[in-house]
Amino acid sequence: MNIFSYFDPRNPTFNYRTITIKVVDDSVDPELTLLEYLRNKLRLCGTKLGCGEGGCGACTVMVSKFDRTKKQVIHIPVNACLAPICAMHGLAVTTVEGIGSTKTKLHPVQERIAKSHGSQCGFCTPGIVMSMYTLLRNSPKPSMKDMEVAFQGNLCRCTGYRPIIEAYKTFTEEWELIQNGNKLSNTNGECGMGAKCCKLQNGIKSKQSEGEKQTLVHPSQFTPYDATQEPIFPPELKLTDKYDNQNLIFESKNITWYRPTSLNDLLDLKHKYPEAKIVVGNTEVGVETKFKQMIYPVIIQPVQIPELTMIEETTKGVRVGASATLVDIEDYLKKQIRDKPNYQTKIFKAIVKMMNWFAGKQIRSVGALGSNVMTGSPISDMIPILMAAKATLELSSKTGKRIVPLDNNFFVGYRKSIVKPEEILLAIHIPFSQHFQYFVAYKQARRREDDIAIVNEAVNVSFLPKTNIIKQISFGIGGMSFKTVSAPNTEAKLKGLPWNRSTLEIAFNSLLEDLPLDPGAPGGMILYRRSLPLSLFFKAFLTISRELQKYIPDIELDERELSGINEYSSQEYKSSQYVNVAPEMQDKTDSVQRPLVHMSAYKQATGEAIYCDDIPKFERELHAAFVLSTKAHAKILNIDESEALAVDGVHGYVSSSDLPTKVKWGTEVHDEELFYTKEVTAVAQIIGLIVADTHAIAQKAAKKVKVTYEELDVIVTIEDAIKHKSFFPMQRKMVKGDVEKVFKEAKHVIEGECRIGGQEHFYFETQSCIVVPKGEDDEMEILASTQNPSELSKLVSEVMGVPQSKIITKVKRLGGGFGGKQSKPAMLAIPLAVAARKMNRPIRFMLDRDEDICMTGARHPFYFKYKIAFEDSGKMLACEADLYNNCGYAYDLSMAVMERAVTHFENAYYIPAVSLRGILCKTNLPSNTAFRGFGGPQGMFLAETMAHHIADYLKKEPEEISELNLYKDGDITYYNLRMEECTLDKCWKECMQSSDFANRKKMVKDFNRLNKYKKRGISVIPTKFGIGFEVPFLNQGGALVLIYTDGSVLLTHGGTEMGQGLHTKMIQVASRALEVSVDKIHTSEIATDKVPNTTATAASVGSDLNGMAVLNACLTLKERLRPIKEKNPNGTWEAWILAAYQDRISLAATGYYKTPDIGYNWESGEGRLFNYFTFGAACTEVEIDTLTGDHQVLKTDIVMDLGESLNPAIDVGQIEGAFMQGYGLFVLEEMVYSPKGETLTKGPGTYKIPGFANIPGEFNVSILKGVSNPRAVYSSKAVGEPPLFLGSSVLFAIKNAIQAAREENNVERYFRLDAPVTSAKIRMACEDEITLKIKEPEPGSFKPWNVVV
Repeated sequence: MNIFSYFDPRNPTFNYRTITIKVVDDSVDPELTLLEYLRNKLRLCGTKLGCGEGGCGACTVMVSKFDRTKKQVIHIPVNACLAPICAMHGLAVTTVEGIGSTKTKLHPVQERIAKSHGSQCGFCTPGIVMSMYTLLRNSPKPSMKDMEVAFQGNLCRCTGYRPIIEAYKTFTEEWELIQNGNKLSNTNGECGMGAKCCKLQNGIKSKQSEGEKQTLVHPSQFTPYDATQEPIFPPELKLTDKYDNQNLIFESKNITWYRPTSLNDLLDLKHKYPEAKIVVGNTEVGVETKFKQMIYPVIIQPVQIPELTMIEETTKGVRVGASATLVDIEDYLKKQIRDKPNYQTKIFKAIVKMMNWFAGKQIRSVGALGSNVMTGSPISDMIPILMAAKATLELSSKTGKRIVPLDNNFFVGYRKSIVKPEEILLAIHIPFSQHFQYFVAYKQARRREDDIAIVNEAVNVSFLPKTNIIKQISFGIGGMSFKTVSAPNTEAKLKGLPWNRSTLEIAFNSLLEDLPLDPGAPGGMILYRRSLPLSLFFKAFLTISRELQKYIPDIELDERELSGINEYSSQEYKSSQYVNVAPEMQDKTDSVQRPLVHMSAYKQATGEAIYCDDIPKFERELHAAFVLSTKAHAKILNIDESEALAVDGVHGYVSSSDLPTKVKWGTEVHDEELFYTKEVTAVAQIIGLIVADTHAIAQKAAKKVKVTYEELDVIVTIEDAIKHKSFFPMQRKMVKGDVEKVFKEAKHVIEGECRIGGQEHFYFETQSCIVVPKGEDDEMEILASTQNPSELSKLVSEVMGVPQSKIITKVKRLGGGFGGKQSKPAMLAIPLAVAARKMNRPIRFMLDRDEDICMTGARHPFYFKYKIAFEDSGKMLACEADLYNNCGYAYDLSMAVMERAVTHFENAYYIPAVSLRGILCKTNLPSNTAFRGFGGPQGMFLAETMAHHIADYLKKEPEEISELNLYKDGDITYYNLRMEECTLDKCWKECMQSSDFANRKKMVKDFNRLNKYKKRGISVIPTKFGIGFEVPFLNQGGALVLIYTDGSVLLTHGGTEMGQGLHTKMIQVASRALEVSVDKIHTSEIATDKVPNTTATAASVGSDLNGMAVLNACLTLKERLRPIKEKNPNGTWEAWILAAYQDRISLAATGYYKTPDIGYNWESGEGRLFNYFTFGAACTEVEIDTLTGDHQVLKTDIVMDLGESLNPAIDVGQIEGAFMQGYGLFVLEEMVYSPKGETLTKGPGTYKIPGFANIPGEFNVSILKGVSNPRAVYSSKAVGEPPLFLGSSVLFAIKNAIQAAREENNVERYFRLDAPVTSAKIRMACEDEITLKIKEPEPGSFKPWNVVV
């Protein structure tokens, strides 16, 4: 909806107007964000809450204003979760609902992402749509680079990004050039770009048969984009500046918001309220108020004061108003760079370069440089540059102005400066650079785009004219103290010295003295952080040396060292998808094997798709917030809720006293309390529940519940658990063959250890639920975001003492799940049900991101000890291994996770004799749970670690060891399952061939020989994933198919839709079985009163179990209809259905399926553990920066055996999404915990899932041809989990690159590399003269900030 807001001085109310209606609000709460206003007041729910801190982009909207200086309309993307509603005064706001609708017409931006299969769960889609839409409004024909920048602030957890890029590149000028080239070239139907054709390089290909091709996406069918048809900017805002010139005041009980329009008014306010908080974009204060519960009674927004927003040139440089946004500054400095001589703009170039890595476009569009300075973050991206550049700050107050340098003395404490309370920062003065001056700046983060720095460094060097003698040098360094610092001793020592290797060594040693870092300093990564200032200065040394060579030719610089200069930037994206599609002769109504668009994609792209918290409010509805433990292990001495109950709008406190009896709940074992009232065993356990009128009131009141503790000793890490023997009683052992005998006889036996960290699910829709008492017979309806509705009903039923038939759980769709919504929703929904019964009113909650992360656990961390025997050839003979997983405080699904790890520890390799122990560690962490792969990826990591260890030991290549040991048809696993229709070898060979592995390996070696500080690595990894639940009774599915007299079909089954396309595939199955087109079939929701006793949608068997159940129901109906069809063979579907109804034939059928011959006895080792296996292989090539640990994925080729795919487009999306999630697990994503058991990972600010820029530069996916699967519906195969482990190919390619670096530095080739292989691990594994200078502190001599769990 296109809306704009303004304050009407004739009527002091806050007005929110759309094109057709005007909403008058006379009580605007300045504490509200734009997102809250949109969703709760205007009920525009297309804009989503993903994180609340501006880190994911799900809440992106377009804000437009008329710039009266430039005399043009400016459109910017904005994070609605941070934007204060008061700041929208006089601005136009466009949400996803306002640009197109399925009920009217889709905007091309919405249409193309849907048709290109770029929306899976869809929760992130509206934000991505709005980022692209805003770009088009500013630049109707953007470049690929423009598009990459536009998406820097958007994340997606499902798709792997490739289809989104493919969809939106069709708007770019590069795409238009290719299309115009096609039209102009006389190529007999072949692309004018030849080998560079998008179909060959960037396109989406499918193979039907030899010589016959079809595409999964048809860009020619996209609606053309016509920028002239966009809605006009509201004339009222363009024709008058009255809204710009108004002094505004908005007041609530807690906050007064001021927007002055003159400098004098601002200074008066700051004089009157010296502690007032000045806010421009609210990107920092918004996070503080939401997540740190900070309250600022007076807020001032100085965005309409010319002196603070103006950017102008001075005689010495550029004066930047403190409220000028980063985007405006970037544009201005780019113009300076174009217009001024090169020597004058070196500082400007460094700033512009850094801007690219500064947050996302949404933040840069509203955030101000002045705010960045005044916030004083020790890891600011800009302050080190300003400090090194010797920028000055213009301060002002009622008593006058003063100019102060931004130097080592400006910050006097953590986020505290010399600026007086009554002063404001008026402007920043950035100087021009001079002749013989050089300026470079670097930033190292966990993820290049939209991430906070680990360490950043700026170096400013001036030389005596045409010499290499240092005239002046200054540093700005972040991440090494509680503030940004310079290096005064180093600066003094280097002055007057020549720029050479001897000076470099002096600088290294001096920087170490200038930059001490306590071993227990916040942020951890101490050795890495200490190495980075030296590594970054060395980069500066190389960069400046190359520049000095222009007039000092004898500057010492090796050609091989030049690779240390360049940093990673965006790549030219290429991709291809090879799939099998429906044969030409297949009936057009038969949709199986066709690349149908996800059934909800269009609704998701327009914001019309309804998720749990989008459901309209119920009459008398209340909101809940949890009271959570703050200690990892403690006795509860007292709980005082009196202050919370005194808060206006609070209706009550719910605790264990509201339970009829003391109950425990759980998934595998009932070992969890509903409310912890005597002792807590982890941080963020539920102590009670506050019920209030609004979510905000409930949260605020929950923080006021006072809990008194007596702290007890904690066990946090697996090592702690081993030391204290803190294990859950159940273990899982597997033995086959005489391992000890083999060890004695084998020629080679090696031992080792490895570990893999946990992984946060980061589904975009956090846990949410609504419980609605029905008013009679104890009936209750639960609307939840859960993968397991039947279990949710069952557990609520048990706790409430009400028959399960009266507790109905319904699921429309999930905004992602990945296993995290299998067992955990019950932990939250059961207390909510207790509260709903107590209040006899509907109650809802939706967790904030930080609550979700801290409460619901993550993927299990694992620690492995192994011993493996093998032949000279590398053939594996026997393995003994102990597998430890960190379960947290409760069982949850930990035993099943361990079982999956134990049965996948060998990955794709045949090992004749094994002896395994799976040990469950009980710790004082949140209880870990299911996650895509369910322990399989952790176990498989052990297999690849051993294979690489063998390769290093034998001085062979890892791929030799892998290929030698691959399972073959007829092999019998150590759990006695015969390999049938094993295509591992086919997948492996096709992957090796399609990736051109042999040639690329040679090219990698050539590259490494020519480059010293950039190294490439390549790896190929197989995967074998068992399909089916280990517990036999779970392998069943149900369906209900209803045909109505008009011929429409309502299909319900037992699986939940969470983005994986399950509903779409089930409709395709029904389409083939009933012989009707998909447009006649609809799935509304999943409900336990339609299909009871369902199995969780998990273990990748959603399509297998439910598909067969749907097929069963449809065949029943088809058989009933057979006599009707025989009587009227030329009739229509509608005629047949009407005739059947009139003939009193039932048009409703249930379907049921149970997987045959499945069930395994763990004691005897007999039975069939899995229904079948899904196989695959991936080859990945990477490049690493050995000085910083940064990396870039250059190319990935994947081959998967998916049988006969039900929907190749959806399956390709699952492969790509799983791969990228696996890449996150093995490389980028690191859960961080304190020694006291607190989860330090809170949200996207501290946890980095892969972003758009992390996808491989070339990403090719192939579904194996000529294969089938007799054990699943229509010969298909499961796809959700199996490809995830292929993400480890990035890790092992990185390991290969690190080994090249170690060989360069004459360091032992073999080394241990645990997952995730973060930039810190990469850098420190590339041992060199810099890392050797950093001494590791003695264990026990300090208290670490974080621990590896």
